[in-house]
Amino acid sequence: MCNQESKIPNPQSIDRRSFLLAAGAVALSQILVGCDTSNQTQLHIQLLKGSIPGQIVPQFRRSLQQQVQLNFAPVEQIEDLFKQLQAWEDTSKPTSKGFWNRFIPFMRSGSSSASRSQPAVASDLVTLGDYWLKAAIEQKLIQPLEEVKQLKHWSALDQKWQQLVIRDDQGNLDPQGNVWAAPYRWGSTVIIYHREKLQSLGWTPQDWSDLWRDGLQQRISLLNQSREVIGLVLKKLGKSYNTENIQTIPDLENELRALNKQVKLYSSQNYLEPLIIGDTWLAVGWSSDIIPVLSRYPQFAAVIPKSGTAIWADLWVCPTKVKKETFLSQWIDFCWQPDIAKQISVITRSNSPISPHVDLSNLQEPFRSLLQSNRQVFENSEFLSSLPPSAIQEYESLFAKIKQG
Repeated sequence: MCNQESKIPNPQSIDRRSFLLAAGAVALSQILVGCDTSNQTQLHIQLLKGSIPGQIVPQFRRSLQQQVQLNFAPVEQIEDLFKQLQAWEDTSKPTSKGFWNRFIPFMRSGSSSASRSQPAVASDLVTLGDYWLKAAIEQKLIQPLEEVKQLKHWSALDQKWQQLVIRDDQGNLDPQGNVWAAPYRWGSTVIIYHREKLQSLGWTPQDWSDLWRDGLQQRISLLNQSREVIGLVLKKLGKSYNTENIQTIPDLENELRALNKQVKLYSSQNYLEPLIIGDTWLAVGWSSDIIPVLSRYPQFAAVIPKSGTAIWADLWVCPTKVKKETFLSQWIDFCWQPDIAKQISVITRSNSPISPHVDLSNLQEPFRSLLQSNRQVFENSEFLSSLPPSAIQEYESLFAKIKQG
């Protein structure tokens, strides 16, 4: 068994958080150098590359009632954006972020912009992943966005999204807390499989329990993430991804050992390459890794497990030292306009927080199963919450034990 990171070349080709939609990115990069007038009001935004279509930025400029210089700087990795927030604050104080960073489920490797010169002045808005939100609040890297409650489209957000971003000063979910972020797109952990290989076994996957079926021994690629792997087993057992005391789940270790016999490799970077070359028949991974593969390889199909899955979200946050201007809120509300949210969803092939439903006529067939959200599946799905260090250690210890066989 090869339970380790794959050595197949070109790991950056299908990296989840740095996949570049060429047309949109080209348009966005052109906007970065356009309309530079020194006397104009400015709006500076650092965003995850590929997460906003370039074509909507000119639309936003036209919607404004005065001239504004828009500066959009795409960054390769969520991790780099979090580090940028830290760089704008005094990080000389001791924090627990070193331990916390070790176990981030969506921390991606690949081409990184960390070596580039970083802006000395904080941007007005920055993209951040939902899993990083607690740490950003706890480390006082961002400030509340209470004003978004007054925006026209705040009420159009599903309660699940409002609850995600309302937190106390320690970053914990709190219905009496402040609004700390604004979600603008999301995706999930899904199953991708080879159509013909699975049909030859007489079935196609519909839920996590299918990973234990006969015929898949040494045919599965899984993420090398304890929260994701143990989480899907917990979901199979009817439990939560965010279970803190996993030692109280009597069947968990046996289920993990049975699943481990099905696994060819664990990798968070190269888990799709073995599927493409035929070493595995099924993989579990992040939707925005998988959607580009579906467009290139028609032999593959994907499904969101019907019992629910893990959800990730891209959010707008405001750095602590920024003086908030009207245009900041206008940009957030612009991203929430139904027609703009639809463009973000369809062009970046992600889901919209404004509505869990996407018009099928706007989607190519391979992506429909991932971007047309079933309401019940959506309700059964969960964000990965930050767990106490002791719980994280339990996850990591059990995961390492299982991989050793």
